[in-house]
Amino acid sequence: MIQVFYRLMIELTNGRWSSGGLKWFARSPVSRFVVPSFARVYRLNQEEMEKGLADYPTLHDLFVRTLKRGTRKIDQAADSVVSPVDAVLEDVGTIKETSDILVKGKTYSIEEMLGDPDGLNKYLNGTYMILYLSPSHYHRIHSPVNGTVIKQWKLGSKSYPVNKWGLKYGRRTLSKNYRVITEVQTDYGHVAIVKVGAMFVNSIETTHTGNKLEKGGEMAYFSFGSTVVLLFEKGIFQIDQTLQIPQDLKVGERVGVLIK
Repeated sequence: MIQVFYRLMIELTNGRWSSGGLKWFARSPVSRFVVPSFARVYRLNQEEMEKGLADYPTLHDLFVRTLKRGTRKIDQAADSVVSPVDAVLEDVGTIKETSDILVKGKTYSIEEMLGDPDGLNKYLNGTYMILYLSPSHYHRIHSPVNGTVIKQWKLGSKSYPVNKWGLKYGRRTLSKNYRVITEVQTDYGHVAIVKVGAMFVNSIETTHTGNKLEKGGEMAYFSFGSTVVLLFEKGIFQIDQTLQIPQDLKVGERVGVLIK
């Protein structure tokens, strides 16, 4: 019953007008009045923000805030993979030969997530990692590796919640939400960075230029809480054994290493 109720409410509130209204409010000057309360409710770390709360003219500007230089330390080991976002590590596992992954008891298809049957094979039997950003997190996305962008594409239209309730009761949220996929060629193999939109707001803005990515360099930002899914080609990634699920991560923290 709760699953049916959840889906009904999400379908009703995720329409064109409701999502458009939320986006309009977040970007309007009126929203500046809720900036202090938002920061308080979500316990934002104001010490690391580049600006003070009074300097954010809209709620959207607070969502996409930048941090003071040097706030996030990037692991510089040549073979390290770092967290691309401030987030909660929700899951790590193996991509099955059938392209399926199991997250929170639900099965998702990597083929559906990527929308690219021709490019799928390289990720079969590889590793996936799911990183969830709540509204309280820093929303900018950084590259987890050094490499060259060989392809970038968008899929999906609407977006549904990607928190634990969305993963549990939603319908294939990770593989049907609006998403922007960046495929990167590293010295070790391919890595796909799947940026998944959140409920109401589909805005995922790309900020990097050119086709070269530097580990820790900014790639894009979300306009609301969301999820990043990392996909690693078979045999190239070894997770850091100290990680636990769930675990809070910061941009630049080592999550594993690339291997040949």
